[in-house]
Amino acid sequence: MTSYLPNLLVPPSVLSVGGLNTYLQSLLEQDEQLIQIWITGEVSSANRHRSGLFFALRDPDEDAMIQCVAWTSYLEKLAIVPEPGEQVIVLGRIRLYPQRGQYQMVVWQVLPAGEGLRALRYQQLRSRLEAEGLFAPNQKQPLPAHPQTIGVVTSPQAAAWGDIQRTLRSRYPGMNVLFSPSLVQGDQAPESIVAAIARLEADGRSEVMILARGGGAAEDLACFNDERVVRAIAQCSIPVISGIGHQRDETLADLVADCFAHTPTAAASLAVPCLSDLRDLHQDRRERLRSALENRELEAQESLSHYRLRLQRLQIDRLLQRASQSLAVAKHQLLQSVTYRLKSEEQHQQLLRQKLDTLNPRGVLKRGYAIARTLDQKIVRSAAELTPGQTLTLDLGEGSVTVEVSGPHS
Repeated sequence: MTSYLPNLLVPPSVLSVGGLNTYLQSLLEQDEQLIQIWITGEVSSANRHRSGLFFALRDPDEDAMIQCVAWTSYLEKLAIVPEPGEQVIVLGRIRLYPQRGQYQMVVWQVLPAGEGLRALRYQQLRSRLEAEGLFAPNQKQPLPAHPQTIGVVTSPQAAAWGDIQRTLRSRYPGMNVLFSPSLVQGDQAPESIVAAIARLEADGRSEVMILARGGGAAEDLACFNDERVVRAIAQCSIPVISGIGHQRDETLADLVADCFAHTPTAAASLAVPCLSDLRDLHQDRRERLRSALENRELEAQESLSHYRLRLQRLQIDRLLQRASQSLAVAKHQLLQSVTYRLKSEEQHQQLLRQKLDTLNPRGVLKRGYAIARTLDQKIVRSAAELTPGQTLTLDLGEGSVTVEVSGPHS
């Protein structure tokens, strides 16, 4: 019998299907590149089960696909839940299941790709800085009403610089402007902006600062969402006005600035008053002051005429004459009353003087009486109090004498 099988090399050993799958499993799951790997792709399908979320990630350009699973224990930790049609970035590891001979990615985290990733990073940074209070209204510095020197941070090639110069010249000619050039786009822009802000602050002459650039795509404005730039603005001692992008754009620099405008031109308008408006305002105040003074003068004249008329009606001369007559009568009555009272008091005083003279012991002594006193000045009231040979003093109407008691008298 003739054999038509080709001559084949017989291997020393033959693997089973399970052995092959187990071998491939060890290769995949122990590979350092596959233990933790980031993969980007488009979600083509997603099915939720009790054990987890199963979805497919495909590469439209290569027409390739990989199966993924996010177990239930990880679902709450995902930044976003993958939906069909979304571009995502997933973090996980590769696992192979020997029973089916298939491998899939066990997912730990899902992030939006492209614009979505930038939006997520923006929101996370914004939430963190907001929690620190960097955007709080009480952290804002007031803008000076009439600054003499303004600092500007932008690119010298940017249209924003020209817009700011034209606006400042038209609104307030002669304004001192300090220009601190900076990159406003690209990877090196954040560091350049921080340095430009530091230059103006170190100079010390600027009373207000404008940070500006024109509009652009979201990636062009990424430097104004950089944490270094945001913190430099927050820590700046000079009030900062941001004029970044167009009205549809909002950056973290806008939120942290003391004041923000949607365009560089609007930012320059906020920084300085319009000189012509100030001139008009001054003229208006002069006119109002002149009108107020004229009205006040007119009111004063009317009031003076009113009081003059009242004086005429009151006949002040006649009133003064009547008051003078009344005063003379009152004066005469007062003099009479005082004279009468004085005479009455003099008579009363004379009467009292007579009573005192009557009661005066000296008056009694003048009528021939005497007062006998012992040497210790006691008045002698009875002869029984005396003893022979005792010395007495007799007070007379005129003077006094010393006597000696010779004996008792009946």
